[in-house]
Amino acid sequence: MNDQADKQDAETETLITGIADRARNLYLTRQMLCTEAVMTALNQGLKGGLTDAQATAMSAPFCIALGESGCLCGALSGAVLATGLLLGKDGADRHRKDMRDSARRLHDQFKLTHGATCCRVLSKKVKQDKKVHFEHCARLTAQAAEMAARLVLEKRPELANQADHAFINRRQSLVGGMLSRLVHLFSN
Repeated sequence: MNDQADKQDAETETLITGIADRARNLYLTRQMLCTEAVMTALNQGLKGGLTDAQATAMSAPFCIALGESGCLCGALSGAVLATGLLLGKDGADRHRKDMRDSARRLHDQFKLTHGATCCRVLSKKVKQDKKVHFEHCARLTAQAAEMAARLVLEKRPELANQADHAFINRRQSLVGGMLSRLVHLFSN
């Protein structure tokens, strides 16, 4: 029985890492911004039920720190949005308190890990170097997706059984990602 539990734990960790890596890849290939990448990786990866267009429409206003206001980190916003979607998908009214508690846990863990939740504060030291800033935000995107995936799978472990591994494990190059974005833009 212990071997079975260890195997399941290893599979869950692989899934969580895959979701984080997929969010990072969506960001690095410039297909999506921070909030969108986290939301999409979790929504599609754990079958949250939103279409790509719905997930993007819902998360786009939160990108670049609440519409470029510099306030709340977009990666954290995406993590909170996706967590609410996945924890509340079978009846949000029954899970409101749990969703609020989960949002607080994400906030507190993110702040403990990074020292802040405000984009201006998080990016202050890297703002002048675009490449370093971009890599910094890619790391935050992956870490927020990981935190959210871990929390969701802790509370709803059955979601691991329906994970879309093909989506989660897909990685694109920068050129491939930009082509995907162009195709997506012109197909809508």
